[in-house]
Amino acid sequence: MKTLDLIGTAFANTLRAKTRSILTILAIFIGAFTLTLTSGLGTGINAYISDTVTGIGATGTMTVTKTSETQSRFDAAAGGPVKYDPDAISTGQVGPDRVATVTALTPADLTSLAGIDGVTDVHATKSVTLDYIRFDEGTRYVAAITTMIPGQTLQLADGSAPDNTSAEAELTIPVTYVEPLGFASDAEALGSTLTFVLTDAERTQQTVTATIVGVAEEGLASPAGTSLMTNNALTDELFQAQATGLPSDQADRFAQATIWFDANATDTQIDALKGRLADAGYTGTTVEDTLGAFTTVIDSIVLVLNAFAIIALLAASFGIVNTLYMSVQERTREIGLMKAMGMGSCRVFSLFSLEAIVLGFLGSTLGVLVAMATGSLVSSALANSLLSGLPGLTLIAFDPISIALIIGLVTAIGFVAGTLPAARAANADPVNSLRYE
Repeated sequence: MKTLDLIGTAFANTLRAKTRSILTILAIFIGAFTLTLTSGLGTGINAYISDTVTGIGATGTMTVTKTSETQSRFDAAAGGPVKYDPDAISTGQVGPDRVATVTALTPADLTSLAGIDGVTDVHATKSVTLDYIRFDEGTRYVAAITTMIPGQTLQLADGSAPDNTSAEAELTIPVTYVEPLGFASDAEALGSTLTFVLTDAERTQQTVTATIVGVAEEGLASPAGTSLMTNNALTDELFQAQATGLPSDQADRFAQATIWFDANATDTQIDALKGRLADAGYTGTTVEDTLGAFTTVIDSIVLVLNAFAIIALLAASFGIVNTLYMSVQERTREIGLMKAMGMGSCRVFSLFSLEAIVLGFLGSTLGVLVAMATGSLVSSALANSLLSGLPGLTLIAFDPISIALIIGLVTAIGFVAGTLPAARAANADPVNSLRYE
């Protein structure tokens, strides 16, 4: 019997006992369906996290600060208030009498950071506090700014990202600012001039203008969705305006800096760089560190769901074993006849193995196709309802390679499950098989 004849016979034999075969395929279908959905869930969420990482920062960058601590305003040991530290910069109130602080970075610190092995570039993060922004003579609104860094990408509703190589002051605004500022649409905002007002050290209000080049979508932890993204030219102009009247030694003080390192660095190399920073008195944090706990939770959930899918597939494999054992039992005389007519044990084994593969392939393919259709419908429905606040998120996404691997895995499980019945058929004695009633 030729190979094509074996395959055709295997397909035909699979449908002999329709009810039994359908129940076995259904069991495989449930496992493949579950595994495909959980895999798609992991793919969709991890893709969104990856996009978010590039929206928060860039690969190969690290945020660096000096010593940070939560400090009380009362010194219990001295029995009085805490002494003033001119190098401490407040980063926020954390309690009624406690404040989080970091030691300010100075130009000398930037030089020190640039000399650390593995650091390729250093830029201070210039902090600017705005009084308000407004378009034309419209309503005044409070806002925060974040400077674009090389390699950072934004999820844009319209327009483009600020150009850091441009000498012109440019920015993007969050989509939630479009209507309040007085624009009828995202497109109308592009090219308009936005006015920034801030107070300098002399308590004088300074005014800076810049061109809106893009409108940014909201995103998970992405600064572009909640603050104005500026290019270097605009940030420098705002920072200089804010520092008007400050002594030079007070103007160049920064809460943090961004360092660049090899984007292809391994985890071990990144950890070693963090160690060198720590030895020099600095703390380095990557974007992956910031989102690491969230990613770990998602991966753990997907792993647990995948475990349930594997258990379902293992249960289905016993169904395959049972189906083929019963098939061998019912076709004992047929097996004896095939052997008597010259079919070798290898061919008999191949025939029953192919039947197991057919069961696995049909169940897995149907499970994958239905899961993809279901996942697409669920993602679309959630994107327009519960997850509408997370633009760009496809909750359940499907990677072609993962789909192919799932079909291959389930089919392989079918083959392995069918080896015992196939071996029994291959080892059957033709004389005894022909006598079987």
